[in-house]
Amino acid sequence: MKKRIRDDKQKYVEKLATMEGKAACDGNMKQLYDATKKLAGKSSKPERPVKDKESSPITEIQKQRNRWVEYFEELLNRPTPLNSHTHTFLLMSPINERRNQDGHRTNQEQESSRT
Repeated sequence: MKKRIRDDKQKYVEKLATMEGKAACDGNMKQLYDATKKLAGKSSKPERPVKDKESSPITEIQKQRNRWVEYFEELLNRPTPLNSHTHTFLLMSPINERRNQDGHRTNQEQESSRT
């Protein structure tokens, strides 16, 4: 029985490969895409269940949606970190720097020395 199933599968794959080759020669992109997709098989990862805060899976769709809303609200409404000094470099403008990387004076410094 297993041998027959294996043989049938082999025939099916060969038929798909032949169909794919014919579609490629004819320029039929839809048929080529469909045959290639069937030959490649299922490639998507299985979905992981949504879990509540106690790590137990949630099965009801509405409860899953509510959990996602709760999760993103928590994520986006976090308090600012105590050490916010690390992010201040983003607020500094390169215009305020006195010298560029090569050590030359910047436009701002040159203008202030003229007055």
